[in-house]
Amino acid sequence: MPDIIFPGPDGRLEGRYTHGPEANAPIALILHPHPLYGGTMNNKVVYNLFHVFAKRGFSVLRFNFRGVGRSQGVFDHGTGELSDAASALDWLQAYNPNASAVWIAGFSFGAWISMQLLMRRPEIDGFISVAPPAGMYDFGFLAPCPSSGLIIQGTDDKIVAEPEVAKLAQRLALQKGIKIDYKKVQGADHFFEGKLDELTAACDKYVKTSLVPTSARAGKGAVAANSNPQSGPQSGS
Repeated sequence: MPDIIFPGPDGRLEGRYTHGPEANAPIALILHPHPLYGGTMNNKVVYNLFHVFAKRGFSVLRFNFRGVGRSQGVFDHGTGELSDAASALDWLQAYNPNASAVWIAGFSFGAWISMQLLMRRPEIDGFISVAPPAGMYDFGFLAPCPSSGLIIQGTDDKIVAEPEVAKLAQRLALQKGIKIDYKKVQGADHFFEGKLDELTAACDKYVKTSLVPTSARAGKGAVAANSNPQSGPQSGS
């Protein structure tokens, strides 16, 4: 898992990268939570997401947004961070020109940035969005959401309200041509303290299933049956 430095729109960006075992390995980009609340690429949720994809044979990159760690620049309230993410995806694709698929994942603020990048990069095939800050940030740009994906949320999150995330999942699931899986982790707070194993297992199961086309995943435009969607930091939000 080498440290890397790659060019960003406002100076160099610092990342961690692992290369997949196959020449056409799929690629995944992982985005961290809010820089002003201690969010970095070493956040536990981000670290676990990184290893979920690496375990499944992806070439995976996580990196620090501008102004975090050794990344140059200063926090730009989302606009610059979206440009950083686009540069990171550019680097990842240039290094893996024969990638068989492109995924993106993000946690909290990183989930908001990841979903914006999803709208701008049609080559992205799938996503995992952990605790997307619905109700805190505008997700109205997802009209329509271009890719299927997993949204996962803790029921005891005091930073991002679970009912707001459920509404977002339901709205996206009404769109034709995609499938949104919505998973609640019972008793989990915003940082999934004591629940990281459950979070990791759910994400790993989703990636594993999604990489193998089956009739079970052919249904479109519905929240997965296990979601029950009716039922705002520690380090980074």
